[in-house]
Amino acid sequence: MIRILLADDHALFRQGLRSLLEAEADFRVIGEAKDGREALRHALEARPDIILMDIQMPGLDGVQATQEILREWPQAKVIMLTMYRQDAYVFEAVKTGARGYLLKDADAKELLEAIRRVQAGEVLLDAEMAEQIIQDFKSKHESTPKPHAELSDREVQILKLVAQGYTNLEIASELSLSEKTVRNRLSDIFQKLHLNNRTQAALYALREGLAESGEGE
Repeated sequence: MIRILLADDHALFRQGLRSLLEAEADFRVIGEAKDGREALRHALEARPDIILMDIQMPGLDGVQATQEILREWPQAKVIMLTMYRQDAYVFEAVKTGARGYLLKDADAKELLEAIRRVQAGEVLLDAEMAEQIIQDFKSKHESTPKPHAELSDREVQILKLVAQGYTNLEIASELSLSEKTVRNRLSDIFQKLHLNNRTQAALYALREGLAESGEGE
């Protein structure tokens, strides 16, 4: 069962999403929030599997709420909801650690698939936005030595699997490790690469040629 939190300031939109999602046997909406403050509170209290987060909300907006949630709970899986693909706020949210974004005019099949993919560990970005983030990251680190030289062979293996969308449990199974060991190794990887989250780690691996998007599919 995938437990979902809906955060949007339009009640009718939330109601439509709830009806659509709860028609699926493997989805359950465990809460709704009309602004970023409510989203933050519900997310940290209920720890949903997926958070569908509107960007433009009164008070604390979706980007700020996502930043606060990820600061307290780095494993949160947030999908940003936006009207525009090139929304600068989406770019900032994804850099912060959101797992991707979804256009509000997406059809039902696309929405359901996106939720299941993110729950499985994937990052939802189109090629243009991924390239933007990679270039932004590169501009800030191009003068420094490649930090992945400090990674062990096992850590490189884990990083590659993260970039391919594997969950911690799947990585543990693939490499015959415990899930706790994978979590600990990921923390070491983030520290060595000066990264904050799984999204940044996946994009780093793609930028450095350590993995290719869609590899292993």
